[in-house]
Amino acid sequence: MRPALRVPPPTPRLAFRPMTRDDLDDMAALLGDPEVMRHYPRPKTREEAADWIDWNQRLYRQEGYGLWVVVLSDTGAFAGDCGLTPQEIEGVTELEVGYHIRTGLQGKGYATEAAAACRDHARDALGAERLVAIIRPDNTPSQRVAEKIGLPFERAAVSRSGLPVRVHAARL
Repeated sequence: MRPALRVPPPTPRLAFRPMTRDDLDDMAALLGDPEVMRHYPRPKTREEAADWIDWNQRLYRQEGYGLWVVVLSDTGAFAGDCGLTPQEIEGVTELEVGYHIRTGLQGKGYATEAAAACRDHARDALGAERLVAIIRPDNTPSQRVAEKIGLPFERAAVSRSGLPVRVHAARL
């Protein structure tokens, strides 16, 4: 049986919706931005952004969740993506909260607001008991977001791609 797709409720400044192929221009700009992707091996190409959308659409069908497009409530403008994905870390699959916010909107608390809504959605709608954020050691802004939403540093680890990461985690 396919799980029902449930999207987090809006926050005071943000709304969430499933990603579609119509979001390719915005997602390619977001994931292709060297500043947004500075803690990844490299920015993504347009084709990789399309694959990102396809991956999230598969997650919606298989898991009932994924990363959602985040828009500003007052204008409907694209702000980024945020959501929940299953991620393997050191042989264990964990539920991770992830987020990317457009460069021009960073530093305004949007990532924290979106990530907190997704944390609450994981607990309240999905019944998740644990949530992690897997973050590169030099990505201090993302580490601060994780800590602000109640995911303190748990341990150092190595990602599936062999990169060092910090696992921030908490029981929900």
